[in-house]
Amino acid sequence: PLSLSLLLTKVVSLKHLIFIIHTLIELIDSKSRSIKMGGEQNQKDGKKDEKKSSNEGEVRPSIRLCMIRHAESKNNEVYRDARKMYKGGSPDFDMEGWHSYVDQNRSSDPGISSNGKIQAEKLKEYLAPHLDNQASTPIQIITSPMKRTMETILPTLRELKSDTEVTVNALYFESEGCYDSKLKKAVPGMNQHDINNFLSLPAQESSSSSSSSSSSSSASSPPSFVGFDQDPNMGWYAHGKGAENRAQSEVRASAFYTWLLDYLDLQLQEKSSIDLYDAGVALTEEADELEHDKLSPRQRKRRTVVLVGHGDFMSLVLKRIVAGFSYSIEHHDVPHRSAFVHYNTGITELEYFGKGRFLQMRHNGTPHLINQDTHLLTGGGLKDGWSYLMPRDKFMLYEEVSCHFADEVESHIKEQTEALKNLYVNGKNGSFLLRRSDSNSSSSTDADVDADVNDESRNSSHQTENEREEKCEMVFMVKRGLKVVGCVSYNDNNGMLSDLAIRPSVDKRNIQKCLFEAAANHAKKSGKKEIYAAIQSDENKEILLGQGFVTSTTGNKDVFYV
Repeated sequence: PLSLSLLLTKVVSLKHLIFIIHTLIELIDSKSRSIKMGGEQNQKDGKKDEKKSSNEGEVRPSIRLCMIRHAESKNNEVYRDARKMYKGGSPDFDMEGWHSYVDQNRSSDPGISSNGKIQAEKLKEYLAPHLDNQASTPIQIITSPMKRTMETILPTLRELKSDTEVTVNALYFESEGCYDSKLKKAVPGMNQHDINNFLSLPAQESSSSSSSSSSSSSASSPPSFVGFDQDPNMGWYAHGKGAENRAQSEVRASAFYTWLLDYLDLQLQEKSSIDLYDAGVALTEEADELEHDKLSPRQRKRRTVVLVGHGDFMSLVLKRIVAGFSYSIEHHDVPHRSAFVHYNTGITELEYFGKGRFLQMRHNGTPHLINQDTHLLTGGGLKDGWSYLMPRDKFMLYEEVSCHFADEVESHIKEQTEALKNLYVNGKNGSFLLRRSDSNSSSSTDADVDADVNDESRNSSHQTENEREEKCEMVFMVKRGLKVVGCVSYNDNNGMLSDLAIRPSVDKRNIQKCLFEAAANHAKKSGKKEIYAAIQSDENKEILLGQGFVTSTTGNKDVFYV
């Protein structure tokens, strides 16, 4: 028989055992529930990822942008008259007379011409009903601080029945800035007080209708200012030391582009905004709405931003919009080789989807000037001086030779070299070519042999050899700015040249010489005595001989070296 103390000890131990078993059961149940919930959550996450990976059904809210060039300015008149008087663009062009006339008559910050005032009124007749009927409120207007842009949008602001927010951005002025060419010095430009007074919107004197009174009160709030000095008495160009040069304009365009992205991105981050929606999807009640109809009322109004700026600077900003973040400058203080042209009051429409993503919907439209006097369509032709934005030949013809490892070539350069090879290494378009042996066919032959002998090690060593060859692959190229005019591949391991491609519009012999000399100099520095080239035609042979190549001493008549 057990003693009482021993019995009590056993009972206590049994209770502990039962407690421990119950605790373990609860832990196991809890763990299994969490695993089950985790599995369900993973399934949900998987489905979410599946949806994310698919573009179909994804909601794409966007903000609508209208970029508008100012109406014809008094300076536009001066330049047009000077071209006529001094025969601009002709062999008899009097440059000295042209400069003298422009310097004497040009204003540092002109208003709009009599023709420009008519254009601004026509713009108002189109833009005001369009914005009132289709844009949500407040309508956002971003304008340059220069008089001609504000004079252009002022009639529209007076006509609008909807609330507006006007932002004057001191980064959005025209290239060259506020510069008096007669006095040869910078002018400060209007300060914040001047602009406030300039943009004050009194009721229209000729009308006592309710629409007139609502328009005078709807836009009565003062404009906001971006990029101005903290002292409101300082003009927007008070920092200017002279006429802004091209390099400075490019830097400012990048700054404005960056500001614009943040300005729009912050709005797209707003939650539950009814005017930020996927405009690519129509509701049932919107079935009869026509997207190209810009004047009829809409069931749902959209977030809309209107930018009023200048021809050249708008072009600089648009190039960054189109190129995304890959826009680059070729030559310091020299215009880029492409540009966007706008008529006075020309409208470019874009959709912004956030994170730098734009769709350009329409470019340089003038719906308000259709069926109008043709004299109102100004500022958008070659005779209006746009060709002067093209860089001179001396910059575009300057050549430089560069060398890169094939896997380190920048993407915009690689795109060009691949295009040249696809065009001119196929023997149809290029007058001179060096083709490397078909790597695909050789690799498949090796694979067949490997299959026959069932030798995995050989396949592995062949793959290693290919990787080694790729690491040794180099590209020599001749560039004019960012434009590649000729290129040749070079294997730094065996000294073999291949895939020579040269544009047919250039001096091929000179480009060949540059490329071969660059490759030979590199080989010499690497300790090689010779570089080689394999050819496929007599024509190629003659060209190689002309460039100093001789027949290989190995006995292979198709291989030349220099």
